[in-house]
Amino acid sequence: MLKKIKTVKYLLLLNFVLLVGYQSFAQEHQLIDEKATLETKKLYQNLFRLLDKGIMFGHQDDLAYGVEWKYQEGRSDIYDVVKDYPAVFGWDLGHIEHKSKNNLDTVPFKKIKGYIKKVYDHGGINTLSWHMDNPMTGGLAWDNTKAIASVLPGGKNNKDYKEWLKRGAKFIKRLRGSDGKHIPVLLRPFHELNGNWFWWGKESATAEEYINLYKYTVDYLMNEQHVHNIIYIYNTNSFNTAAEFTERYPGDNYADVMSFDNYQFTPKNANDTVVQASLQSFKNQINNSLSILDSVSKVHRKLPTFAETGYATIPVSNWWTASLWDVIKDYKLSYVLVWRNYGWQEKEQNFHYYAPYAGHLSSADFQKFYKLKRTLFQSDIANENLYK
Repeated sequence: MLKKIKTVKYLLLLNFVLLVGYQSFAQEHQLIDEKATLETKKLYQNLFRLLDKGIMFGHQDDLAYGVEWKYQEGRSDIYDVVKDYPAVFGWDLGHIEHKSKNNLDTVPFKKIKGYIKKVYDHGGINTLSWHMDNPMTGGLAWDNTKAIASVLPGGKNNKDYKEWLKRGAKFIKRLRGSDGKHIPVLLRPFHELNGNWFWWGKESATAEEYINLYKYTVDYLMNEQHVHNIIYIYNTNSFNTAAEFTERYPGDNYADVMSFDNYQFTPKNANDTVVQASLQSFKNQINNSLSILDSVSKVHRKLPTFAETGYATIPVSNWWTASLWDVIKDYKLSYVLVWRNYGWQEKEQNFHYYAPYAGHLSSADFQKFYKLKRTLFQSDIANENLYK
């Protein structure tokens, strides 16, 4: 009898320790939105847990189209190569601000909504970018005419901007899974903020203006439109120092994730010497950026991700293992996402893609990348119950 009592006491103590440990973990990794849905909170906490397991692989527009195909049910260039899907799927909201039926990449929003549901139902993760048009000129996001002052309170475009945000909020709030619950999404507003190509970029806005825009947008979505299924991502382009990375950081109350984008580039028809130099330069840049991201994200207790990367047409057969994986393998990252497989570009008369497809020269190396213990795809996370 005494032995049974001691066993019960031990189990009670163990449960208490586990509960306290979980509560401490949850408190350490809290979303900026105190009213976030339960599934959104659980996803955020579980993404931190997954850091010890590996790095998730992501692909933009993966289910919508690929090289020489479009809107084929269940198809994916990634699946064609490894018989598995990415863990993370990227989508873009560009042109939803105009109530357009299609986004800026011509993908119908109705289809995007269906893809997001499918990803959620299978335990995967959805992330959203928003190439929002310039509110001052009506030009594309790449029209870097100064516009921020016009959309903030007191600006002549403030009313229109709020209407744009309402349309994005409406779409996000309507995302529901087969279980009827709101689908959590990772939103990357005003990405690549220190580049000079967007109207919210470094050459079009001061640090103060950018921060005010970011804060105003998050506050409006969260507190005015009551969207509570968003995890917010702070995203820069390339940088060299921690000070440069955090120069436009809106503060810990406005971001859940810290991330950056960086691509490898080589001139068209570059010779092997130039390509190899480009590979080494890319790896050096990424290693420096990841080192900074690792330390800064720990200080601020934010989730670290490599939000966008790639090498157009992947002309190096072992790029996945010898370049990308070789530089990210020593870091704890939630995910790394490569850009879309657009396919043939009529205007440029060339192919445009960042992930392999069946028969591509890097397919065999991508299969090796897939089989690595710490690269995570859909089959690796499907049973992780990330939303519970």
